[in-house]
Amino acid sequence: MQRDFADFWNLMWEVGLALCAGFALLNVFAPPQDLPWKPLDLNRPIGQATAAKVADFSVGFSAPEEEVEAVTAACIQTLRDAGVEVRRAEDIDGGGFCQVRNAVVITGGAVTPLKPGGLTMQCPLAVRYVIWDRQVLRPSAEAAYGSAPVAVNNFGTYSCRRIYGSEDQNDRPSEHARANALDVASVTLADGRTVSVQSDWDGQGPQGVEGAGFIRRLRDGACRVFSTVLSPDYNEAHADHLHLDGAPRGLCA
Repeated sequence: MQRDFADFWNLMWEVGLALCAGFALLNVFAPPQDLPWKPLDLNRPIGQATAAKVADFSVGFSAPEEEVEAVTAACIQTLRDAGVEVRRAEDIDGGGFCQVRNAVVITGGAVTPLKPGGLTMQCPLAVRYVIWDRQVLRPSAEAAYGSAPVAVNNFGTYSCRRIYGSEDQNDRPSEHARANALDVASVTLADGRTVSVQSDWDGQGPQGVEGAGFIRRLRDGACRVFSTVLSPDYNEAHADHLHLDGAPRGLCA
């Protein structure tokens, strides 16, 4: 009996050593973006753990103020470490479900400007935008046109309303009511052309089939970064923009 017990603990010891060795190898050789315990680096490609790391910057409506400020400060530092200029914005209390906490404004730096700018958004949404810009928008523009994007033309972030502007009290609040959504209408490139969701989605617009392919790559790539991505393929309400948000639920259409 004592021998069996000793053999068991020897086996457990060997298993523990093997697990520690495996963890050490993983920690050294696996891409940091795939490891949840590594800090989020916005210069890294989108990885298996990227979404979870961005979600760590979210705060709930009932979170105490000190938690909101600590999480927001960490989120802002991540953006600044990536060369993005950002400032803390005043939170919004629009009454009822129209509440924005951990609000920020991107003011410049190493990111494609939003036009119009000065948009209030939740800090995790700002992080998602920077990731999409670097890992999806810029590479897609270079591949399609050999030109860099100089502006992301948009319809804004914050709007105190329910989905689709519904007056039905049974309809859920829009993510725009929390400044947790961005509506992208078009992209302007350094060569002067503008590729538009409304005009170019069907391939019959000024940018032809190439423009349609470009916008679809932006939509498909956004699905790797944002929780919900809605395009003209989803419904008529999104015929002129891509809706990108960070809701807990997920949908790519």
